[in-house]
Amino acid sequence: MEQGTSQQDQNLKRASCATVLTLAYQSLGVVYGDLSTSPLYVYKTTFSGKLSLKEDDEEIFGVLSFIFWTFTIIALFKYVFIVMSADDNGEGGTFALYSLLCRNARLSILPNQQPTDEKLSTYATEDSADTWQSSLLKLFFEKHPRFQRGLLIFVLLGTCMAIGDGVITPAISVLSAVSGVKVKISHLHDNYVVVISCIILVGLFSIQHHGTHRVAFLFAPVVAAWLLCISGIGIYNIYHWNPKIYLALSPFYMIRFIRATGVEGWLSLGGVVLSITGVETMFADLGHFSALSIKIAFTCLVYPCLILAYMGEAAFLSKHHDDIQRSFYKAIPEGVFWPVFIVATMAAIVGSQAVISATFSIISQCCALNCFPWVKIVHTSSRIYGQIYIPEINWILMCLCLSVTVGLRDTNKLGHAYGLAVTMVMFVTTCLMTLVVVIVWKQGIIKAVACFLVFGSIELLYISACICKVHEGGWIPLVLSFTFMSIMYTWNYGTMKKHQFDVENKVSLNRILSMGPSLGMVRVPGIGLMYTNLASGFPAMFGHFVTNLPAFHQVLVFVCVKSVQVPYVSEDERLIVSRVGPKEYAMFRCIVRYGYKDMQQENYNFENRLVSAIVHFVETEEEENNNVEQDTDILHNTVNNSHCEEFQSSCILQVMHNGEENPLKNESVQILNAKESGVTYMLGHSYAKAKKSSSILKKIAIDVVFAFLSKNCREPDVVLNIAHSSLLEVGMVYYV
Repeated sequence: MEQGTSQQDQNLKRASCATVLTLAYQSLGVVYGDLSTSPLYVYKTTFSGKLSLKEDDEEIFGVLSFIFWTFTIIALFKYVFIVMSADDNGEGGTFALYSLLCRNARLSILPNQQPTDEKLSTYATEDSADTWQSSLLKLFFEKHPRFQRGLLIFVLLGTCMAIGDGVITPAISVLSAVSGVKVKISHLHDNYVVVISCIILVGLFSIQHHGTHRVAFLFAPVVAAWLLCISGIGIYNIYHWNPKIYLALSPFYMIRFIRATGVEGWLSLGGVVLSITGVETMFADLGHFSALSIKIAFTCLVYPCLILAYMGEAAFLSKHHDDIQRSFYKAIPEGVFWPVFIVATMAAIVGSQAVISATFSIISQCCALNCFPWVKIVHTSSRIYGQIYIPEINWILMCLCLSVTVGLRDTNKLGHAYGLAVTMVMFVTTCLMTLVVVIVWKQGIIKAVACFLVFGSIELLYISACICKVHEGGWIPLVLSFTFMSIMYTWNYGTMKKHQFDVENKVSLNRILSMGPSLGMVRVPGIGLMYTNLASGFPAMFGHFVTNLPAFHQVLVFVCVKSVQVPYVSEDERLIVSRVGPKEYAMFRCIVRYGYKDMQQENYNFENRLVSAIVHFVETEEEENNNVEQDTDILHNTVNNSHCEEFQSSCILQVMHNGEENPLKNESVQILNAKESGVTYMLGHSYAKAKKSSSILKKIAIDVVFAFLSKNCREPDVVLNIAHSSLLEVGMVYYV
């Protein structure tokens, strides 16, 4: 028996190892496409300014030393060893870090947050006691709400820069790959290179609606072949041109480089930082793979292959100073040029595809957190969760990408823009990680400050170099981020003001109960689903219904769809049902909870699920009441005497799919009969207006920008997939 158990354990370990290695291989195509194509333009952009190559190769050795240590410290030490440990239930990215901070320090500004949300299985926080440093930071944010909003703006800055990557990455990757053809066809005009690049980009964006799952199986082999190609060429160039290039790995050459080149050397660091473009993707795509698989792929294949590629290109440059602007393709041996060119173009497309898909995911998360207008989200795969396509964003990205490609026509200027966007995202991650170390991990302030000084100082050095290139293309990510930031903040501000208006104008329970069980109207057969932004109380539009309509539904359900500061909410924790008022009023409240990575356009029939949940709640409540004598009388007395609170009994429900039916009580039968009579959806259609006393800036933001976004975004009935024959809307105007 012991031998059998030991053999079984060995089989499980082998299966586990095989799974991890499989995920590591698959991650090459999704995670490392962008990072692996960096050698196409790093040296070219670095030496695009006044920095020149001298006979002693001081500059080449210095640049290679900077590339090696930047790649090692930021990519390996920071992201692989530290940042990837700060996952949020297996999810990574800027929003994951922000979510961790919100749950552990109560920084969330999402409306309708309730104590019951903390019981979610994915809401787990650190059990260890707070240190005096973490307590001090939490108290600081609690006393200064402005800093909570400032933290959100800072997170949105990193998010907008990441969206800017979605514009710049396809442009620079494809243009750099295609421009290699001029090495063999020297008389080819730059206009043709730009046209070919634009055709590839249009084709890339045009096939997005098909989803990546149809060609995803090709991504990993393409990137693996690309990495093996450039590493093999690197080894060849090291051996053939300069075997002593390994000496440049000494940090001593960085100091000599800065001393020898001065300001021009410092400005050239804006090109060096392009060697780590794409490392943020390792953390952002953590949810699609496991942390171990991504680490194995990076340390065992990506890291050594890219280092060899940079060393080989530096060895070639040490003997060919005149070929700096086409050094990558010039360094390819004659016999393998065209195969490598084809693989390079394919790798550039794969890297661009990964960034475009990541942009779709970011926009979807922003929508869930009330930071972006609702857009159409299409699920491109019924088997692979999370693969989405957003038509509006796709065509906007394509137009911006083509504009950047045609407008700049130069990979050097694109590189300056790319460098600023990448370094800003990295710096935002470093700042958030500093707070995570203290607040979430409960570590000392000294460790947090040490991490910030080590990584933050390096990133600030590169940011300073990139900012000086604003006039040479660096303005592009600034304009893009400012535009998206304005949209996101305006939308968040408008929706929060709308929620504040709903809270201030909600109808009291006392008024509803005073009307009696019939609510002063005729209760007709059917179920009325009234959607509201409130997790408690009655929306103002309900008062309009009660005042102006002669009849109402037999069963009334107030539905609140809200986001919770967790990545996912499991199906058995999705709904919370509670009773509103005494039993004879037949009113219920259903809170539907989603995480910031959940897709709110789901395939199941929401009506059937909701009715099943209410029936289950009613039967559970009746069973509990039967077990406690006079429990019903106590509940009725509580409501009739206070007239101010709803019943607090609630139950987290799990819908049963086994087809077994519980014995139905009278109220359950009434609810099912009401559903057979029909379900009507009631939505409030709100219009925001700035007060006359508001400033000009606020009037522009609310009356122009927010009104335009509200008019052109997806309507709630479309998002919820409600048939027009079952829809009843009430228009309201609120002033902010």
